Amino acid sequence: MKTFMLRKEDVTRKWFIIDAEGKTLGKVATKAAHVLRGKHKAEYTPHVDCGDYVIIINASKVNLTGNKLDKKIYYNHSGYPGGLRERTAKVMKEKYPIEMVERAVRGMLPHNRLGRSMYKKLFVYENENHKQDAQKPEKLEV
Repeated sequence: MKTFMLRKEDVTRKWFIIDAEGKTLGKVATKAAHVLRGKHKAEYTPHVDCGDYVIIINASKVNLTGNKLDKKIYYNHSGYPGGLRERTAKVMKEKYPIEMVERAVRGMLPHNRLGRSMYKKLFVYENENHKQDAQKPEKLEV
């Protein structure tokens, strides 16, 4: 018996929607990364982008456990001397909730070309309004 290897031409993609309201950030990001990679499918192939599209709504209402709101720090660097910028999770949640969720999911994807193509199938929205109604996304429970 031969091992089945999926080709990128044979991939069929579906749309899923995750409601992050009241859910923990890590659990939402783990579920989204799992679906983006395609690991929920029987025909999963590691070297092919066989994942589905994921929409995450209510990113501003996601929870962080413990003291992470005050202790967790997000770093950015401009590339110039003295260009390091630090923000706490509390600031990120108030001002940049979409970026906070995107960073969590992106960190769980492969850090190569394949991971970048998987990341392009992620759509995050601050509230429950989204633009992908025409794709008829299925609800995904976390």
